[in-house]
Amino acid sequence: MDMVKWLLRYGLLSALLFSVNSRGEETPDNVSANKLVILNWAEYLDPELIDKFEKEFSTDISEIYFESDEHRTQILIDNHALGFDLILTSGINLEPYAHRGWIAPLSPDLIPNRAHINSKWLTAFPGAKEYGVPYFWGTTGILYRKDKIKYQITSWMNLFRPDPILKGKIGMFADGNEIISLALKALGYSLNEGSPEALAQTSALLSQQKEYVRSYQYLSLRRDSEILSGDLWMSIAYSGDALMVMEHDSHNRLNFTIPEEGTNLWVDYFTLGAKANRPDLAYAFINFLNRPDNAAQAALYTYCATPNDSAKTLLPDDYLDNPIIFPDNDVLMKSEQFRSIPPKQLKQRNLISNTLVNGGEHAPEF
Repeated sequence: MDMVKWLLRYGLLSALLFSVNSRGEETPDNVSANKLVILNWAEYLDPELIDKFEKEFSTDISEIYFESDEHRTQILIDNHALGFDLILTSGINLEPYAHRGWIAPLSPDLIPNRAHINSKWLTAFPGAKEYGVPYFWGTTGILYRKDKIKYQITSWMNLFRPDPILKGKIGMFADGNEIISLALKALGYSLNEGSPEALAQTSALLSQQKEYVRSYQYLSLRRDSEILSGDLWMSIAYSGDALMVMEHDSHNRLNFTIPEEGTNLWVDYFTLGAKANRPDLAYAFINFLNRPDNAAQAALYTYCATPNDSAKTLLPDDYLDNPIIFPDNDVLMKSEQFRSIPPKQLKQRNLISNTLVNGGEHAPEF
């Protein structure tokens, strides 16, 4: 029996971690609620692993879903981050969330299975080592209908300056900041460029593209996905999401490409809510997910790249050799990670995205 499970079973972990609970205030929920609450993307946890954990630890898991990075931030603002035991976040948000008091430093001794994770992902973003446990990593690219688009998609400009046949057939992300970063990449800039000139060019590019865009929302991953029904012919997609949709495509009509300019290399982390009701269950679940057999199962469910080196030894060749999951070094060398954006530049980006994605409503700032 591992140490976390032993402590949890005998009721000792709650006492050890009591200082992490909601400002140290003892409430009935803090003491007796037998439920793990996770703020997460939809369809990002294997239901079989959820059932397995619930049975193994005699508890329940409740997931609350967000629809974009901005939506997650707004949920935390609106709820003061109360009651979330685990918060799934992108690497760029680790330090800002910590500064807001939304996530707590981790105790590595309570996550022994963290030792299976490749160390580079523990230092990929500021604050990662102190606050996060890597869950998956991947890239962002273009998913398109090759039966409708007869030419090769090689550049971000195929998306941002599209062919006339794509009018009303393009799907973009709900996250305005990410769209802006990818448009910057299309124009030859870094994802993190913030000069007024570059942002002005980006604003013009996105304004010209808007009439071609059917929706600013994340692609459905179900069998009735818009790109399978034909409502969309081209969409931005995360690598794992693209593979999930392609799995439903029995007619082999889809292709996914990472443009020649390079892309965003993203990493998602599980973090401990600073105002968690059940930090004991949160630690137990993180450790459970990083057990190699469970990490391998999660990877096959999501089609994402696992940072767990021990899990990779259990995975089949068709997963390990898939270039969408594990791109070659040439792609990785041209790719970047998002970095924190200075407040002045963030306001400029928000001005661009407000009319584009948010219908004039301001994106949350923190």
